[in-house]
Amino acid sequence: MSRVLPLLRRLLPLALVLGVVGMTVPDSAVRPTEISLVKLRGAEGVDVGDDVIWILAVGSDARPGEDMTRSRGDAIQLVGLNTRTGAASAIGIPRDSWVPIAGHGSNRVNAALYFGGPQLFGRTVGNLVGVQPDYVMVTRFPFFENMVNDIGGIYVDNPRPFADQYLKPKAFPKGHIKLNGYSAMAFSRIRKSLPGGDFDRSANQQRVLRGIQARIATRSDQPGFIERGVMSVMRNMDTDLAPSELFQIAHAVAQVDPRKIRSCVVQGSFGTIGGASIIFPNVAQARRYGDAARSDATLGPC
Repeated sequence: MSRVLPLLRRLLPLALVLGVVGMTVPDSAVRPTEISLVKLRGAEGVDVGDDVIWILAVGSDARPGEDMTRSRGDAIQLVGLNTRTGAASAIGIPRDSWVPIAGHGSNRVNAALYFGGPQLFGRTVGNLVGVQPDYVMVTRFPFFENMVNDIGGIYVDNPRPFADQYLKPKAFPKGHIKLNGYSAMAFSRIRKSLPGGDFDRSANQQRVLRGIQARIATRSDQPGFIERGVMSVMRNMDTDLAPSELFQIAHAVAQVDPRKIRSCVVQGSFGTIGGASIIFPNVAQARRYGDAARSDATLGPC
């Protein structure tokens, strides 16, 4: 098997995705409610070898007992994988981006998950970027933390020291640093102490996903690693995908070439609506990213 790339930048939950890379991490301790992978209506099945796969990854803010697929989301990353060329791209969407949501007027982009679940959320982000995702992956943050711990922690390149009085009182130092599960979560979620706010947070989420994929790369050549990961996911996730489709997605992640990875964050301007802080996204920029990456998952300069 070819070496795996530091995928995103991975997104997902958080990412999350925080998240797509989580499908290749065997973890029998994950609870069934910790991760959901949904195929969007109208999306075709994966055909590894000549398709570009788009996965929208989001971390759910759902509290224990709440439906994570009907809550407000965080760590929003639209990830493209080119299964033929090995290229990959990640487009970060700040969670406070003010966008139209079909049937609900305009609101923060993460409200689409609350209003209509993964289907409406996928369409909303797709309308902003101009690329409709094939899948939406939703995770809880405890799943993300457990995943990072299970692979032995990750390394990220932090461009600036920053802290948070609640999540991380002792600052993350600048440089190449190691993060455990909790620290990776905090690194992905802190916003107020960053000079670029939501924009810098989204970029940090992409750094965490890169670290996850790079760590997974050290185990990617182990016989049966992806197969065990897919079977573990099937036992512990809520999905409408067949095992064969999950297996193909996992292999698509593993085939990404680290030299062909690019990530960008949709920028915008800060504002207030009804007294609430929001971001007016640069729609032209979002569409430019979508136009560049739609057919081959390749992004140009941000």
